[in-house]
Amino acid sequence: MDQQSGTKRPWEERVSEAGARLRNEFQDELQRVVSFIDTEVAPEVRRHGSTALRAAAARLQQLAEHMDDAKHSSPDGKPDGEAR
Repeated sequence: MDQQSGTKRPWEERVSEAGARLRNEFQDELQRVVSFIDTEVAPEVRRHGSTALRAAAARLQQLAEHMDDAKHSSPDGKPDGEAR
């Protein structure tokens, strides 16, 4: 490349054009993804997010009860404090 005149060799010009095309295609695709998330994904999460949270809360409640039961029992199945 001739630095003084600013001209590019043919292959450099092709690489530059390809890079610009890829940049534009990437930006277009990114805009489509953002639009899809805004129009399709976010509304679904808003509609069904509370249902998922309630299901997770119920499962966590069951897990907590199981942990409490295990904490109050000895390994041989007898409650703590009983004679062994």
